[in-house]
Order: sequence, then structure tokens, then C-alpha cells
Amino acid sequence: MKKLVRFNSLLNAEKFLILLFLLAFPSLVLGDCTCDAQEEDKNRSLALKYRFGAIASIFLASLVGVCLPVLGKKIPSLSPENNFFFIIKAFAAGVILATGFIHVLPDAFESLTSPCLPQNPWGKFPFTGFVAMLAAIGALMVDVYATSHYRNKPGNGKGIEAVEGDGENQFSGLPLHTDATHGHAHASVSVEGGSIPNQLRYRVISQVLELGIIVHSVIIGIALGASDNPKTIRPLLAALTFHQFFEGVGLGGCITQAKFKAQAITIMALFFSLTTPFGIAIGIGISNVYNENSPNALIVQGIFDAASSGILVYMALVDLLSADFMNPKMQSNARLLQGANISLLFGAGCMSLLAKWA
Repeated sequence: MKKLVRFNSLLNAEKFLILLFLLAFPSLVLGDCTCDAQEEDKNRSLALKYRFGAIASIFLASLVGVCLPVLGKKIPSLSPENNFFFIIKAFAAGVILATGFIHVLPDAFESLTSPCLPQNPWGKFPFTGFVAMLAAIGALMVDVYATSHYRNKPGNGKGIEAVEGDGENQFSGLPLHTDATHGHAHASVSVEGGSIPNQLRYRVISQVLELGIIVHSVIIGIALGASDNPKTIRPLLAALTFHQFFEGVGLGGCITQAKFKAQAITIMALFFSLTTPFGIAIGIGISNVYNENSPNALIVQGIFDAASSGILVYMALVDLLSADFMNPKMQSNARLLQGANISLLFGAGCMSLLAKWA
């Protein structure tokens, strides 16, 4: 279990390094540009009001979304044991999937194929798809690496309890051999939380999912905060409020199933809720000198968008949808399965429709 502890430490270290890199983002995008900034209908005073309103609106929507599943103990319909939980989580997964495919990935293509970038090497190789692919493979490797530790430690009850910690999350009375009976890690995930390895697996899922979400949330927040055009900010505000809420629901569902302690839940919820407002604040601070068409800005934004899209698509399809749709509870209930499919399509459709305006 020392390896597992080191693995959790590695995930926290990755978050810290990415946060440091994002803090340095302004210095990367303020270099000389080769393309002139596009003329916009600028109204700085009105835009500033919208941007401050966006900070409050998006923070509140994110916090409410991520906390709703956590309140399952007090709201029975939001409990992981309830069928309605599957329906809501399928809708949230559809939103996350559409965010990756419809919103983030096209933005990455636009940035990395911009005429403002030199033809060599950016015009001679599809870097967007390459980075997205590497990010998806990276998420897979993290998934497989963690799951293999859970599956290959039969009967190591002491080690599992050590990871779970003391106090409210002790599971010493549960059978520790349950992971050996499952044929496939994704199909074995149980929302009832009856298996310790499954709860540990949801810890990995929730951390990797949050990592993918916060990367694109900060980037889009900077773009919103740096804009002085109210016509650009208004649709972005609506789209971000909507998808941050339902991304929060999906993330909160994983956090609930992982059975983190209260302190860890609070940290993860606040970290998720503050990322986009943090990006908006950075954007406001650099709005006078920020040029979205500068080569540095385009490269950094494009690479981060491509990477986050790869992670989001992988997490939505494999760790959210596959895990729930292959769950025996859903497989044995045709009505629930049909409802989850409709909810998935509706969530993806709603988020895709927002691309018309933002």
C-alpha cells in the first residue's frame, strides 16, 4: 500500500504543478505577436460588470453542482443507491462528453491551426489530435496503474484500511477478496459502495476527472476575463454556468462514491468551484495587454485545450458511462437503462446546442 500512498501523492503533486503552470500563464501569453488583435465592439465598463457577475454566477453554479450528490445522505433522491442518481449522472456525463468534443476540441484545433502560427511545424503535423490522443492514453495509464494495485493485493486488509484512514471510513467488516471475483474493473464498479477496491478506484476517477476539468476551466476563464466585448461574454457566461453545474454533478457523484472524508470533499469541491473564477480574475488582470492571437497564447491555449479534451472524453466514456451502464443494477432494469440513455443524449444535446452561441 506504500505504492498506493505514493500514487495519491503523485496525483496531488500533478495538480500542484499544473496550478503553478497556470499561475505563470500570463507571462507566457504576453510576448510579441505576429497577428494584429481583431477589432471588437468594446465596452470596458459594461464588460467588467459582466465579468464580475460571471465570477459570482459560475462559482455558485459550480459549488451547488458538486455539492448536490454529496448531500445524498440528506436528499434520498440524490443518493447513489437511488435509481435517479444514474439518470442525473448520465446527463452530467453527456454534458462532459459534449464539452470535450464540441467545445474544447474545436477550440484547440482553431488555436493550433491558426495562420498566426508559423507553418513549420504547426502547419505540417496535426498536433491537436496528437496531444488529445496522448492525454487520453495518459488517463488510461493512470487508470490501469491504480486499478492493477487494487486487483493484485488479495487479502491485504491492513493496507487497504491504512489508505481508507481512521474514523468514519473504516471498512474492516467488509470482505476484502471481492475484487478477485470481478472480470473487469470498469464493469465491477458498484454505486452501493460495497467493495473497498471500488471505492478506492472512484478516488482515482474523481481526481483524474477533476484534473481534466480544471485545465480547460482555467483556460476558458482567462479568455472570458480578458475579453472587453459584452457580446462575447454574455453567451460564454450562460454556457459556462450551465456546464460547470453539470460537470460539478458528475464530479460530485464520483466523490460521493469514493467516500472521501469531509476535509477532502471540501478541498476538492472548493478547488473545482474556484478554478474558472480564478481564470476570469487572471483574464481581468491581463486584459489590457493580452492578445489572444499571439503565438504564445495560441500554443499554450491549444495544447491545454487538446489535452483536457482527451481526458474529458476518456473519463466520460470509460469511467462515467461504461462504469454505470455496465453496472448489474442498470443491466437488469430495462426501464432504468432506457432512461439513462435518453438522459445521456439529452445532456449531450443541450451542451452541443450551446455551441451555437458560445
